[in-house]
Amino acid sequence: MSAGLTRVWRPGWPVSLGHTLGSLRRGSGDPAFHRDDARALWRTMRTPDGPATQRLVATDDIVTSTSWGPGATWAADRLPRMLGAGDDVSSFDPSHHPLVAEQWRRVGAGMRTPAVGCVLETLVAAVIEQRVTGLEARRAWRWLLTAYGEPAPGPAPEGMRVFPLPEVLALVPSWEWHRAGVDGSRAATVMRVVSYAGRLEQCDDLSHADARARMHAVPGVGGWTSAEVASRSLGDPDAVSFGDFHVAKNVVYALTSETDGTDDRLAEVLAPWQGHRGRVVRLVEMTGISRPARGPRYSPRDFRSM
Repeated sequence: MSAGLTRVWRPGWPVSLGHTLGSLRRGSGDPAFHRDDARALWRTMRTPDGPATQRLVATDDIVTSTSWGPGATWAADRLPRMLGAGDDVSSFDPSHHPLVAEQWRRVGAGMRTPAVGCVLETLVAAVIEQRVTGLEARRAWRWLLTAYGEPAPGPAPEGMRVFPLPEVLALVPSWEWHRAGVDGSRAATVMRVVSYAGRLEQCDDLSHADARARMHAVPGVGGWTSAEVASRSLGDPDAVSFGDFHVAKNVVYALTSETDGTDDRLAEVLAPWQGHRGRVVRLVEMTGISRPARGPRYSPRDFRSM
């Protein structure tokens, strides 16, 4: 493996890379995320200093980061925040519900809310995911990075790519978005997000409330989308994706056995964990419990034929 910038960090807790960073993965074919045979986690990112590839290995109480590219130093310096060093779990009380308590006992020691920064790429990914199935969103994300991203710096696994530059995204023609299955509304929102790239990247330095308010100032970016960013890029353990097609139904069902969960009911159920509501949602999602399916399955729309 060619030389890279190495940083060794002792976090003080047994970091689980999968439980902490797993939500960043956009499907098994994500060009920006890879787990190799040695269980090392590889990520690409477009940092304020340029593209970077980072390889993470967690053993016992040590995390070793090796990074390459113009953004290698930024990625190394970001390591503690990336793995949840700013996430204070001391006030989290899982005992309000036995399912949450059991999940926290099982996975909580190594699970933290990540603050990976790189707001623009997380926001664009969330916009692409608006109102579509995971299959549709993952397919469009792969297309975007493969067609317009850069090859990953360093000895990255084959096929890894870095999120495109804002100025490259701004030049993607409408028919290309259409062919990739991204409808005009989402494509237009991506274009607006890209036009405010600098201001949006500054969200990393703002409070959670101010950061989400700044995102909401962009037409097409609402509470669901900003929560998706806050829970990944900004380290907000309270961010809940209200308005999601599945979250309210599945979490309410898992915690109450009720089959008609709504956002209002979800807010009631999560109220005892104010400040950690997103953490609870993540714990419940990791159980795999979901509301029993009803009616015909949703068929992904093919915008390419419209």
